[in-house]
Amino acid sequence: MDIALYALAIALIVGGLIGTVLPTVPGIPMIFGGIWLAAALDDYQHLGSVWLILLGVLAAIGVAMDFVCASFGAKRVGASSLAIWGASIGTFIGMFLGLPGLILGPFVGALVGELVSSKSVLRSAHVSIGTWLGLLFGALVKLVLSVTMVALAAGVWLLNL
Repeated sequence: MDIALYALAIALIVGGLIGTVLPTVPGIPMIFGGIWLAAALDDYQHLGSVWLILLGVLAAIGVAMDFVCASFGAKRVGASSLAIWGASIGTFIGMFLGLPGLILGPFVGALVGELVSSKSVLRSAHVSIGTWLGLLFGALVKLVLSVTMVALAAGVWLLNL
């Protein structure tokens, strides 16, 4: 039974790494779940509570990146509060619409919010592009955090043999 559970832990970690690139898969929670499962199977001898808390904090930061970075990108280019709200709402709705929704949701949300606020199509397009760049930055941060989580867990596990 332990072998099957270790295989599940590895599958969660690998699936989570893939999920950091494919937005429809909750990558970071899967990675954390796989690491936690492996630690629990080992009675927390290799990965103790301090390391799991640290990895949990990294996971929480990674999950927050989905919501924060698109709004931050909009704010960075001087978007109105309606555009920032639109980017946040577009990100949330886009999560349920797969890859196209995650790519277009923040962009369209910021565009609509800025159009309502300023009525300038050029300004709205500029804000939407800033939002999209923020989203790309967030994806990069999530990827780095995911690889960092796996590397830390593997390093601690191997050092505590």
